[in-house]
Amino acid sequence: MATATVERDLSDLLIPTDGIPKEVLRKVKRAGRRKIISDSYPYATKMGRQAYERRKAELQVELLKMQRWVKETGQRVVLLFEGRDAAGKGGTIKRFMEHLNPRGATVVALPAPSERERSQWYFQRYVQHLPAEGEIVFFDRSWYNRAVVEPVMGFCTPAETVRFLRDTVLFEQMLINEGLRLFKFWFSVSQEEQLRRVMSRAQDSLKQWKLSPVDMRSLPLWDEFTEAKKLMFAGTDTKASPWVVVKSDDKKRARLNCMRFLLRSLEYDPDGARRVTKPDPKVIGPAKSLYGKDEVW
Repeated sequence: MATATVERDLSDLLIPTDGIPKEVLRKVKRAGRRKIISDSYPYATKMGRQAYERRKAELQVELLKMQRWVKETGQRVVLLFEGRDAAGKGGTIKRFMEHLNPRGATVVALPAPSERERSQWYFQRYVQHLPAEGEIVFFDRSWYNRAVVEPVMGFCTPAETVRFLRDTVLFEQMLINEGLRLFKFWFSVSQEEQLRRVMSRAQDSLKQWKLSPVDMRSLPLWDEFTEAKKLMFAGTDTKASPWVVVKSDDKKRARLNCMRFLLRSLEYDPDGARRVTKPDPKVIGPAKSLYGKDEVW
């Protein structure tokens, strides 16, 4: 199909195409449902539904055991889920939460700050949602909005971003010193897969609520988000509080490996490591070992 036709199809969905490479548009239009579009993803096809559901159920049993340990030992666990729009953050959190007791596990997805909140210390509105003893908190986007989304979209000044990157290292060290268990997951999606998911949302009346005007404006700004992400990792990927990258072109593999990573990182059961398979190093791990040509430093 000609590129002009692809662009017209996207225009019908009110999706901006200026700034999106024509090759990306072509690959998305020609892609099969189960085929992985990106050349840099380590698998050619997506994981099958039957195997995924079986393994997900096994891991969700382990998550319940982990939650009981968190409550009994008074742990405080914080999980940050960050990434580009449509990277799979919310869907992964949903599968984490599917069978957990909501009395001890909550999801925080804050809207744009109010005028009053904008006048406060930047971290203030996030601090009030941090867990007490025995609780797990999932942040669907977090204070890292100031590192990527806000500077790219012009919602903060360069000076505010620089100060944020400096202060975040100190802030997170304070949380760790206080005894919180902090996990930072960056969901890394290719440009082709991101566009395919946005198109799917635009065509589905039950998913259109997921597309905000900011999401649509940010779609052609791939390179700008990449540069902001690079600065964020350079400033905040520390030994005490490292980033964990999840390659999420296959949502099913991303979800399972994110669960495995968390379970293997906590001492909730002496036999847990035997029951939970090691995370796939091709899908999840340190930033420097997982970036492909579509996610260059």
